[in-house]
Amino acid sequence: MTIALKKLSLTVNGKAVDPVDVPDTMMMQDFLYEYLNLTGARMGCGQGICHACTVIVENDDGTLAEMRTCITGAHWFEGRKVRTIEGHAKRDASGAITQLSPVQQAFIEHFSFQCGYCTPGFVTGATVLLDELKRQPVARADLERAISEALDKHICRCTGYVRYYEAVRDVILNTPGLIKA
Repeated sequence: MTIALKKLSLTVNGKAVDPVDVPDTMMMQDFLYEYLNLTGARMGCGQGICHACTVIVENDDGTLAEMRTCITGAHWFEGRKVRTIEGHAKRDASGAITQLSPVQQAFIEHFSFQCGYCTPGFVTGATVLLDELKRQPVARADLERAISEALDKHICRCTGYVRYYEAVRDVILNTPGLIKA
């Protein structure tokens, strides 16, 4: 029995991934781990329910979307721009982190994790929410609803929700232009 291979090219964390032979049925989660050594998007449930495995995909119009990698085949990402949790922080030429993203920094300041397993998914979800709010700010009265809609699909087994939500609220309230006047 032979495994059918197909060429896959995409951009991950701003770097082009040259065409590489990838099994036709491989999930993106496995591709990230096995081919790129990117282990931040976590395998949680393996059924697309917990969202620990999410990455950001940049759509053609520049908007960002979450994509679950445990149930999405690697070849779905052909030609797309993907950002994993490893691509959120700013890095210098040597690859050393020079600055965390606003969401990552807020999560640290609020100690928004316990075991940290689900944190990459929450960072991804919050980052996509910030992108949406830059395009369409939310009224202050609707902020809690917007946060819940963005993050409720993410599962934290340690019950760290309160701190995640506080951190995201803090980032939104302290980022000009995300709340309607």
